[in-house]
Amino acid sequence: MASRDKLAERCAPFLPPGSQIRQVFICQTAPSPWFFLITYLTGLTMFWIKYRCVAVTQDAVYVLESSKPSGGAKPKSLVGTLPRQTQLCPVCGRWGQVNLLGERHWVHKRFHQDVTATDYEAGFTRSTTPRVNTGPSQTRDSD
Repeated sequence: MASRDKLAERCAPFLPPGSQIRQVFICQTAPSPWFFLITYLTGLTMFWIKYRCVAVTQDAVYVLESSKPSGGAKPKSLVGTLPRQTQLCPVCGRWGQVNLLGERHWVHKRFHQDVTATDYEAGFTRSTTPRVNTGPSQTRDSD
C-alpha cells in the first residue's frame, strides 16, 4: 500500500497548479462491502468495483479515477470536484460509507482518520461516531 505522501504525489498532476493536498485517501464503489471479499477470493465481481483516490485541498475535494490493479493507489484521471464544504463523515466499521458524486463509496478503516480530518478542517463538529440502535433490550423473567 502506498503511503499518504506517495498518494498525494501521484494525485498532484490532476489538480490545479499550486494546490496543497491536505488529506488523501482511497475508496471503492460497490453495492456492498462484501463485494471486496468476493473479488479477493474469486475475482468475479472486479468489473463492478471502481477504485478512486480522493485528494482534499484547501479549496475543493477532488475525486480521481484509479487503476484497478493498483487498488486505487495510482490515479489516472479526474472524475469530479466537490465543494470544500462537502461533509463526508461519519464513517465507522471496517468499511465506512461515503457518498461522492452521487455514488456510494466504501473507505477502509485505515483511511477513516483522513475522512474525519477532512470534515474537521471544513468546520464540521458533529460526532464521527454514529449511534448504533440495537433495539429494545430483552430480559428473561426468572420464575
